[in-house]
Amino acid sequence: MAWFRRRKDSGGAPGHRGANRADLEHLEEFVRSRRGVEAFIEPRTTVTETTVLLIAHDGEWTRRRIDSPEGARRFAHRLAIPIYDVALVGYPQRMRDFNERRKKAAGGAV
Repeated sequence: MAWFRRRKDSGGAPGHRGANRADLEHLEEFVRSRRGVEAFIEPRTTVTETTVLLIAHDGEWTRRRIDSPEGARRFAHRLAIPIYDVALVGYPQRMRDFNERRKKAAGGAV
């Protein structure tokens, strides 16, 4: 029996998926269509891969998988936006304020 057979794949954990073209296009469109966008690298966890969080001047945000922290830095550099490590600086207040406004607009149910 092959109970302990090793899988030959991309080397990632089961379910591993880095950024694909659709992810990058979504992020690029977010940057192009909003002002004051900053990027935040969110580290890999046991549940999710490395992600990049983009936050606009008004707190609106989006998040997508990215291949690596270095890939996130290259992405931000290419689009000339600032990038921060969320583990070092935390989430900006404007994002929390945006989430609170959205929650109130939805009637308080989340």
